[in-house]
Amino acid sequence: MIAEMRQLKKRYLAWLKDEITLREIDDWVEITTPFLDRHNDYTQIYIRRCESGYFLTDDGYTISDLEMGGCKLDTPRRQSLLQVTLNGFGVRLQNGQLQVTATPENFALKKHSLIQAMLAVNDLFYLASPHVASFFLEDVGSWLDSHNIRYLPRVKLTGVSGFDHHYDFVIPKSRSQPERVLLSLNRPDRANVERAVFAWEDTKSARSGETSAYILLNDAEQTITDNALNALKAYQVHPILWSERESVREELAA
Repeated sequence: MIAEMRQLKKRYLAWLKDEITLREIDDWVEITTPFLDRHNDYTQIYIRRCESGYFLTDDGYTISDLEMGGCKLDTPRRQSLLQVTLNGFGVRLQNGQLQVTATPENFALKKHSLIQAMLAVNDLFYLASPHVASFFLEDVGSWLDSHNIRYLPRVKLTGVSGFDHHYDFVIPKSRSQPERVLLSLNRPDRANVERAVFAWEDTKSARSGETSAYILLNDAEQTITDNALNALKAYQVHPILWSERESVREELAA
């Protein structure tokens, strides 16, 4: 099984390398990645040299796209949630742009962090309906709190590839249950499911002992396809529909 997973990871990294394209624009280099945003457009970042090494930015696309779509980030709660998300990836917000600086030594990690932050913010604030009163991540946290399920929020775990992966919640090991990592997917489309599977496969190989993975899928505004559920199960990830969350309450609380 380990050999098979190593081959899958090798294929993933090869695909990632092949699908990235570069274009020079004056002093900048535009990098187009294979990761899709909520419009099914390829995510793009821009890089130029600076005194400390390299300056990387999304050129303001992530925030402006959300605001143009009607998701205004003008309340203290939304600003706080945005900042917490960006802090988890080591990304700063300045003049509406998501930005990081990198050295030649940590360039790959910083680029990865910026792309993951763009996708996380895009997913975090995507409101499918104006009647949605709260963000899915907050709903999950409130549900865990209401049932006294202990957890560590916003935990960063390093995979065998050296990349960091962020989990919304980690439930510590108990006498009856192993350590459990928990992700919440507000928009469980193909791109986000694939990203979650890769993060889990990379993380699982680096964890000592038994660790289980759970993903809560928001089915309040959309139908979760069998393909998405089967893909998660194939990689030993436990998919949980939000509408059926009570079925795993005792399991997570143990």
